[in-house]
Amino acid sequence: MSEMTTDPRWIDKDGNEIDEDHRGLVYDIRTLVNRRRALGIFGGVAATALLAACAPVASSAGNSSGEASGSGAPSGSGGPGGAPEAEGDGVTVEGEVPDETAGPYPADGSNGVNVLDDSGIVRRDIRSSFGSSTTTAEGVPLEIVLTVRDAATGSALVGAGVYLWHCDRDGNYSLYSDAAKDENYLRGVQETDDTGTVRFTSIYPACYDGRWPHIHFEVYRDVASAVATGPIVKTSQIALPEESNAAVYATGGYEKSVTNASRVTLAGDNVFGDDDGIHQIATMTGGVSQGYTAALTIGV
Repeated sequence: MSEMTTDPRWIDKDGNEIDEDHRGLVYDIRTLVNRRRALGIFGGVAATALLAACAPVASSAGNSSGEASGSGAPSGSGGPGGAPEAEGDGVTVEGEVPDETAGPYPADGSNGVNVLDDSGIVRRDIRSSFGSSTTTAEGVPLEIVLTVRDAATGSALVGAGVYLWHCDRDGNYSLYSDAAKDENYLRGVQETDDTGTVRFTSIYPACYDGRWPHIHFEVYRDVASAVATGPIVKTSQIALPEESNAAVYATGGYEKSVTNASRVTLAGDNVFGDDDGIHQIATMTGGVSQGYTAALTIGV
C-alpha cells in the first residue's frame, strides 16, 4: 500500500486524498516517465517532450506563415526561422550521443586534406569559401544550433571546439567532390558559449544517394585543439527530419534530392538505423520561405 500523500495537488477540498486513478493525465505521464527513467528505457529528450505536451501553453505570436515547425519547439531570435534558446543549467542529458563515422570527406587530416589549420576556418557563417575562393553555396537557409553537455552531469561544456561540415545542395563535399574540389565552403569551427552552444549559419544539405540527410560534427576540448587537429572528444552526426527534408527538396535546386530521398529511410540508414537516430534527430523550426533552424542537444 502506498503512503498517504502530502502533495496538495492530490488532496481534495475536504482534505481527503484523491485516488491515483483520478489524478489526471499529467500525473499518469509523470508516473510513467519516472518508472521508465528508473529502468533506463527512454532518454531525457523523449520524457521532456512528453511532459511538455501536457503542460499549459503560454500565449505567443506563433508561426503566421502556416509552415510546419517540426516538433513544435518554441522559436526565438538569432537565425533563420528563429533559433531556440539554449537549454538551462538544470537540464540533464541522459546518455551520450552515439559515436559515428566521420565519413570519407572530413578534411580534418585523417583522409588527405586538412582544412582545420587554415586561417579563416573559425567562423559562424560557413556558406562561403575562404582563401583563394569566395564562392557561396546556394540553398535554403539553415541555422544549426548544437548544444554540448557532459553526459554524466548534464553541465554545459563551455569553451569546447566544434568542427561542423556537410554537403552542398547538389550533394558535393568541398575539397573532395570533383565539382567542389576548389571550394572549402560548408565547413567551420566554433567555440561553445557559456551555455555550451555553438551556432552555424549555413544552407540545407542535399540528400545524396544511399544516405539519410545529415550533418557531420567533431567535438574537441577547445578551439586550439581543433585547429591543431588535436584529440577528438566525440565524432557524430545530426539527422534532419523527414518533414523538413520533403519541404526543402520540393524547392528549386534540390531536384536530385527528391529521387535520392525516395530511396532511403531513417531506419534503413547505415548510420542512424541502429536506433532510428533517437539521440541525433534535430528539432526544426522555421520554414522554406524564411529558412530553418536545426537544434540539437548532445551528451558527450
